[in-house]
Amino acid sequence: MEKEKRIENMKKWTAMITNSTRIPNEFYSRFDVKRGLRDSNGRGVLAGLTNIGGIHSYFVDEGETVPVHGELFYRGYEIKNLVDGFAAENRFGFEEIVYLLLMGELPGQEELRAFYQELAQARLSFPEDFTRSMILNMPSKSIMNSFARSVLSMYSLDEYAESTDTEKVLEQCIRLIAVFPMLAVYSYYAIQHYHRGKSLVIHAPQEQFSTAENFLYMLRKDNQFTDTEAKLLDILLVLHAEHGGGNNSTFTSHVVSSAGTDTYSVVAAALGALKGTRHGGANSKTAQMMADLKAQVSDLEKEEALISYLSNVLDKKAFDGQGLIYGVGHAVYTLSDPRAILLKKYAEKLAEEKGRMKDFQLYQTIERIAPELVMEKKGLRLPVAVNVDFYSGFIYEMLDIPEELLTPLFAMARIAGWCAHRLEEQVNQNKIIRPAYKSVAERKEYIAISQR
Repeated sequence: MEKEKRIENMKKWTAMITNSTRIPNEFYSRFDVKRGLRDSNGRGVLAGLTNIGGIHSYFVDEGETVPVHGELFYRGYEIKNLVDGFAAENRFGFEEIVYLLLMGELPGQEELRAFYQELAQARLSFPEDFTRSMILNMPSKSIMNSFARSVLSMYSLDEYAESTDTEKVLEQCIRLIAVFPMLAVYSYYAIQHYHRGKSLVIHAPQEQFSTAENFLYMLRKDNQFTDTEAKLLDILLVLHAEHGGGNNSTFTSHVVSSAGTDTYSVVAAALGALKGTRHGGANSKTAQMMADLKAQVSDLEKEEALISYLSNVLDKKAFDGQGLIYGVGHAVYTLSDPRAILLKKYAEKLAEEKGRMKDFQLYQTIERIAPELVMEKKGLRLPVAVNVDFYSGFIYEMLDIPEELLTPLFAMARIAGWCAHRLEEQVNQNKIIRPAYKSVAERKEYIAISQR
């Protein structure tokens, strides 16, 4: 009876919370509150300034928003020029971009070599005891939760963990960026072994490998990967490394840094934000949707059948019932997402290598027809386009990267941006970020407990 009473109480309290907490939607317009820090046009409320990442997707002409093709800048450099630049030289670019984001300038050859060595040393000196005690002996069913716990535990290994000295914070950031691939892969295999009865595979990182190469080397049981695979993964990491200060997890790093806390707490908080399905968790949804499309549509070359399936998705009659075509549309970009354009270009090469050109053509067809459907069904005035998640999901599939690792892989890249913004907040701010909230609760008089 006691258990039944507890269940009854929990239901009652849950209903009370819902009733006492819900705020009518009309209140937001009445009090001119920018819900989600976005105005009625979907533009972000200006909450800060940054030197690190910049996005351009529209201009305002006499009060009217005019969409333009999306542009993404890292420290003033257009992302397309950065990616095409190191790709044309047949080099890995992620480490160079991390250096750029943190230091503010592109490195010379000697500086880049020294930075590579710094990352390699951080990986090689990572204690085995930590891997055993924090990852293998306490496996979590969520890699992202394992990530956050491991990051917070790294605080204990750092005698300067509480330091806000810029040099010490930079050292902490480099260490975290270096070991994130290890935390991701080891957490994945801990889950596979302890929760699913699979073999436990632990490969140590290799000093001569880039971040992308090490990830594939540690992930694959036979350690094998092609240069094309590693180079494309490297580009994916670059494209996910930064997206301005306004995305949820990066803004979280600003907010938590402004409170004056330590680096490990900041990164753990950012991981918690990225885990959410409305942020970093969205990439796996695109892959799931495309798998469902292939299962439900008998003739993938018949455009009418594809339109029918996607219409059902938007009408909440297919896939997960949420009415969303994942990988289509973005909070900022309208005409195009520059990251999606770059990924499409480089994904074609891997599709040829893997014998997956039919699948690539299917993605191209969806890219062409889905935005028009979304605009029509949702009555949108501004255009929509495929976003970075659309082709990245296909690439991850071709790379045989398990779905559970998609968001952690996002974190492996985005920690570069988090750390850059952490340093920026520390250098520039001496005030805690504290937005205003208006109370809309009714005034009440206290009533004695015997009279309630």
